Amino acid sequence: MAYGDPLGPDLQCDRSVTPPTDGHERERLEKALGHHFSRAGLLSAALTHSSASVGARKPEESFERLEFLGDRVLGLAVADMLLARYPEENEGALSRRLVGLVRREALVEVARSLDLERYLTIAGGPGARRRAADRMLADGCEALIGAIYLDAGFDTAAEVVRNLWTPLMDGVRKPPQDAKTVLQEWAQGQGRPLPVYTVVGREGADHQPTFSVEVSVEGIEPVVGSGLSKRAAEQAAAAALLARIGHVC
Repeated sequence: MAYGDPLGPDLQCDRSVTPPTDGHERERLEKALGHHFSRAGLLSAALTHSSASVGARKPEESFERLEFLGDRVLGLAVADMLLARYPEENEGALSRRLVGLVRREALVEVARSLDLERYLTIAGGPGARRRAADRMLADGCEALIGAIYLDAGFDTAAEVVRNLWTPLMDGVRKPPQDAKTVLQEWAQGQGRPLPVYTVVGREGADHQPTFSVEVSVEGIEPVVGSGLSKRAAEQAAAAALLARIGHVC
């Protein structure tokens, strides 16, 4: 058991929620992950989205806590992979690679490679599932990583991350450029004032908000981007504006 395991040894998914997998389905997912859970309740909790976790026995038995933990485990595991793979790169280049590999789009790509949507339980039926698709998949992917960490420790979780994220890493030869930096350099090169970012919206629960940010550059129609943090929304807005002007980031 991992040090300071916050979920306890006997975690079980709330009985009011339909289990997301039967034995055969669970085995299929575990095979894709390369990890067999010794504590089946952890897998059930990771696959029961917070929208469907009504009436959980204890606050600590939550999808959100697994997701929170998985986010940190993923970041450390990917950082370790990057240090080993790119020994000559500086901190800035490694940081840009890390951001690209742990962002929502990367999580969704990994989740789809696992066919994760078929295993998740989410409240609200097909309509809610479609509306929440990318976010749900990203959250579920992080929750799974957190569950694996609690079930078998960091080394096992890092090995699962290594197997799942190596194809993504193989597909990026150069460190991705920061969209905000690229947009700023472009504006300066054009003799324009620096881009201006303005928060224009915030939606969702307090613990998991989605921000909308508008970016404006003199002489160009403003563009709005969204993300799970203000910084991510700013990056999305900058990337969208770069796409509008035909500048490859």
